[in-house]
Amino acid sequence: MTSLTFAMSRAIARTWRPGDAVVVTSLDHDANYSPWVVAAEEADVEVRTAEFDTGTGLLDPTTIADLLDDEVRLVAVCLASNALGSVVDVAEVSAAAHEVGALVYVDAVHAAPHLQIDVAALDCDFLVASAYKFFGPHTGILYGREDQMASLEAYKVRPAPSDPPGKWETGTQSFESLAGVSAAVEYLESVGHEAIKTQEQALGQRFIDGLARLSHVQLHGPPTMDQRVTTFAVSVDGHSADAVARQMASAGIYVWAGHYYAVNVMDRLGFLDTGGLVRIGFVHYNTVDEVDRTLDVLDGLG
Repeated sequence: MTSLTFAMSRAIARTWRPGDAVVVTSLDHDANYSPWVVAAEEADVEVRTAEFDTGTGLLDPTTIADLLDDEVRLVAVCLASNALGSVVDVAEVSAAAHEVGALVYVDAVHAAPHLQIDVAALDCDFLVASAYKFFGPHTGILYGREDQMASLEAYKVRPAPSDPPGKWETGTQSFESLAGVSAAVEYLESVGHEAIKTQEQALGQRFIDGLARLSHVQLHGPPTMDQRVTTFAVSVDGHSADAVARQMASAGIYVWAGHYYAVNVMDRLGFLDTGGLVRIGFVHYNTVDEVDRTLDVLDGLG
């Protein structure tokens, strides 16, 4: 997804002119932030940043709408935060952006394993994901409106096709990787999105309820299962994020500590220079027992 977004940002930026503007958010993974900031600098275009609420971890679509005017050419926004688990109402963002003639570029990498994605309902112009997030190989995926993919000028070699999707491929496709992507999609289809949603909601609620009993553990992000996926960022009083992750690893529970490329999120929450937060995630194949084991380890750190 990162490679695709850098490529698309260069292509889209060819249409920008000095005086234009782009909107990014502080909730996004850096892969949907830095490519647009770099492209804007090169094109002498203004960058406007929509900030998320540090108390709830949510990004209100009106925060983006307030930054929109006729100068805005593109809005880059995530569907779900890879750091806090927050879900953004992209359909509302798209409606506001299209009113001023701006394109909408959605990072759905973290949403893909948890949410059923409908680009028509989101009404976005571009949407990107990475198959490794939904149990496939490390392959980038890009959806783009046909008219946009056809009209934009791609950076490509001369023998490459002039029409999409071929003009956006930089060389021979990785057929073995694509076979893995197909297998991952077939697996998800066999499980079913409703079954995934039901299981993850139950696991997430059990984890949130358990955290409420741990006064020394703080959850950063949405406090309920509304408007979130089962990705949780926590801090533990008296322990660095790295120390917590190591303690959990010693108990056979594997989490990530740091900023997980959500640099702006950690900066805004005040944890960027202190080692970031602990990220704990549950998916449909996790169990209630594993949630309880995780809570027990956190409890033991008190």
